Formats: sequence, C-alpha cells, structure tokens
Amino acid sequence: MKITELKTFPVADAEGNRYFFVKVYTDAGIDGIGEVGIGNWGNAIGSAVKHLSDVLVGEDPWSTERHWQKMFRGNFFPAGKVYMCAISAIDIALWDIKGKSVDMPVYKLLGGPVRDKVVCYPHTQGKNLAGLVDNCKQVVDEGWKFVRWGQPETQGELEYQGNEGRLEPLKSMRLAVEQMSAVRDAVGPDIGICFDVHTRLDTAHVIQMCRDLEEFRPFFMEDPIRSENPASYRKIAANINLPIAAGEQWASKWPFREVIEQETIDYARIDLCIVGGLTEALKITHWAETHYIDIVPHNPLGPVSAAACVSLTMASTNVGVQEMPKRPGTFATDLFPQQIGWEDGYAFCNDAPGLGIVFDEDAAEANRLNPQGWVPQLYRDDGAQTNW
Repeated sequence: MKITELKTFPVADAEGNRYFFVKVYTDAGIDGIGEVGIGNWGNAIGSAVKHLSDVLVGEDPWSTERHWQKMFRGNFFPAGKVYMCAISAIDIALWDIKGKSVDMPVYKLLGGPVRDKVVCYPHTQGKNLAGLVDNCKQVVDEGWKFVRWGQPETQGELEYQGNEGRLEPLKSMRLAVEQMSAVRDAVGPDIGICFDVHTRLDTAHVIQMCRDLEEFRPFFMEDPIRSENPASYRKIAANINLPIAAGEQWASKWPFREVIEQETIDYARIDLCIVGGLTEALKITHWAETHYIDIVPHNPLGPVSAAACVSLTMASTNVGVQEMPKRPGTFATDLFPQQIGWEDGYAFCNDAPGLGIVFDEDAAEANRLNPQGWVPQLYRDDGAQTNW
C-alpha cells in the first residue's frame, strides 16, 4: 500500500461552521481524513500540505514516525505552526488509514481502551449573566457533567459590536467572579466548572482573579496568560491555588517540555490538530503521565478532531476531561453522516475501523470556501489590543 495523493478541503457545513480537512489517498483504495487546527491560515497551510506531499507520495502510510520526522525536520529548519497544522492533519489521516487497513479502531492501535467512555465538557455561553446561567443549567439537565465559558467581554451585554469587542481587565475580572458565583449556585457542587481566561489577562490581573475565584472550586483555569513564554507559568503556579490548564497554542512537544518537567501546569491542553497529530500527542501524553499531569485535549473544531481526541483519551490513563463544544452527531452531519458516539455527558469511539467516522467528499466539494479569515478582535478601553 502506497500513498498516492493528498487533497485539502476548506469547507463549511450546513450551519455555516468553517472547517479545514486533509484527505490522504492510497493505491489500495483506502483513504484517511485529518483536520487542520488553524483554519484561518488555510491558504498557507494548504500550500504546506502540497509541499509536504513531495515526501509522502509513493511512501508506505504505516511509517507514521518516519514521515513525522521527515516532515518536521527534513528541510533542516524545524517546522513552525503553519507546517505543524499541515503535519497534524496528515498524521491523523495516516492513523485513520492504518486502522482501516487492518480493520481496527485507532484507539486500539494506540494501546487499547483504558476506559469505556470519556467525560466531556461543552461550550456554555450567554449574552448576559442570566443567559449564561440558563445555558449552564440546560446542559446539566441534558446530562453533561461540566460547564465551561470564557473571560467575559465588558462592552454592555453584547459580546461583539460587528467584529470588535471590549475587554477592560478590572471590569472583566469582576464580571468573572459574578458569573462563577451565579453558575456555582445554579449547578451545585458536583458539576465541574472549566474557566477559559483565553490568554486575555496579564500576570498580576490573573493572579488576583484566581484568588477571588478560589471559593467556587473551578476544575481548572485555562490559558491564564499568553503562551509564548512557558517559563512564565512558574510565577502563576507559585501564586495561585487553582489547577492550571495550558498548551493549546503549542506546536510540537518542545514548548511542553518546561511546564511538564517543572510541573507548572496541572492539565496539558494538547491540540492534536496543531501539535503534530496523534504521533506527537501520544508522546506528550506519556511524558505528562510521568509527572502526574492529566491531558485535556483542545477540541474546538470538527468531527475529525473530536474522533482523534477521543481515540487518544480512550487509550490514555492520564485524562482529566475532553473538550466537546457540541454533542457529536448534532453538527456537520452533512459532511460526516457517521460520527463518534455519545451518551449522557460522555463520548466514545465506535468499534469501527480507523477513526470510526465517515466523510462525505461530494458534500465537501459542494461546500468549498476560501479558508482565509480573522477572528474577532478585542480592545481595551484605551484602544490597545488584547488577545481574543
């Protein structure tokens, strides 16, 4: 069996949600599907996929480690985030092919299940406090065991005006305390609260806010500061008494090295569609295990990312919770008529070959789009930009 072609699919589903998939074909009639983590960089990533195909076409898809090394460092300079997104999607697709070629689910190739299902958290939200509380109560009533939302914007009750928003730190910190207090009262003591700072605050601000939030016992504080300097997590970890989750913006094992070895995070937010696919995520997961750090894979994307993440978490001992914005099988069903399984707040991989999902290529071709774009922009009251 040899790789014959790689093809990119920047697409939208029937609801208008945007995705970027990569499909790998073989001469055995077996194909695999992967997903890109930063879709708004799609044209650059698409060019990277085309470039990487030069070293993959004609090769055995089973040689995932060899291909990973060649793609990552075969041009002497280590791959950056654009190429890592391409490598991630390709690697996931190759694992899908491997599973299909031996009629076995990917999670069994990764070592087999250590659990029957994986507990997940959704994305809860609301345009005001009452809306957030109502949404959190709704998902708990639906069976979810967790709720999650992000650092609040501060421009009235609307999240954005057009494509811009405001986030003034002190106001946002106060709103965050009000929100978590209200949500904890509404959902009770047994529901996990995941709070995403989303790299929007400075170090001093986030330390003070975390101290104010301690009484509400959040499950973790996600991305409390920006990701460029992992060493800065030492100061955060030394000054707060809440679990820290970080890593979704890190591409490859190397940025994880310091925070794992110095144990300055409690949960590793591995993004399989940015970090280098299943091949690299598996290494980081086992590395984290030696320091008793659980993984909470970042999954804000589509059905491929969800399937890859759950394949990993079903086969890994050190798992905290799995991000799952929406219940599998309730979105992008026009593109993926078969998705992973779901029951009462838990996801699981079906006992089907590969990732266990089915990609409708004809539907994808009919819904192609230009993958370039920008996320909404956030500014402080003085006009300075902050992170979205």
